[in-house]
Amino acid sequence: MPNIRETKPDNAFSSEWMGMSEYLIAKIFQVNSDGIREDTLSPEVHAPLIESELEATLNWQSPFENSSADQKAPALVAMLQSGAIIPFLKDIGVIDKGGSGGEMGAIERNINEFKGRTGITKLNSTQIFTGMPPIRITASLLFRAYRDPINEVETPLKQLWDWALPEKLSRDSLAARAKNSASNTQMALLPSKAPTMVGLQYKRRYYAPLVIENIREPLNSPIASDGYYTEIVVPVTLCSLTALDKDDMARAMNGV
Repeated sequence: MPNIRETKPDNAFSSEWMGMSEYLIAKIFQVNSDGIREDTLSPEVHAPLIESELEATLNWQSPFENSSADQKAPALVAMLQSGAIIPFLKDIGVIDKGGSGGEMGAIERNINEFKGRTGITKLNSTQIFTGMPPIRITASLLFRAYRDPINEVETPLKQLWDWALPEKLSRDSLAARAKNSASNTQMALLPSKAPTMVGLQYKRRYYAPLVIENIREPLNSPIASDGYYTEIVVPVTLCSLTALDKDDMARAMNGV
């Protein structure tokens, strides 16, 4: 791959970015559920990313944190930890206010040993991994017209919408689908077609398969005299189809 972009590929829907490093231009294209691009001549959307971020949320929980004594009897343990239980016991006559000797003094000294201590241990604070949602990539794609607003801005924007939205939503009623179920069970149970899965190539990294989870079109973007956008920044959220492990991330970082 050349480092500097000299020409725009024929199948690329993009603004003109001649002279820019190819590594700074994100490429989005259609893939199958295995992340494989079956048709290398299918349309691509090319755009530099104004802002981009890869996010992984890893769910760690402490299932034993509520098993300690301070969770079972919080008020009592708090009084023991702070030493506030001694004045209370003296007020109700359990401990003699007059002195600290003898049996009552021993009780007070034993109770005072709880001051400054806690029920938290390494065991009951141990975290366990409970799973993770898919990886998310948030980015803002820049399109701007150098010569042709339709081909450089409107066409790539339309292609993003085509990938983000369901391919086809059925208009048939439940009764109509039930009538046709004998001849086509697939159409009767799942009559509509889901959105397209895509891949993202950016800075030698390759992420696939992804789905477009969120896309925004700023309607106040500048336009030409004929009403077509001359420049637009499109925020998108791409989400991996499944959660990823370290091998998946290694392949993505190696561009595989």
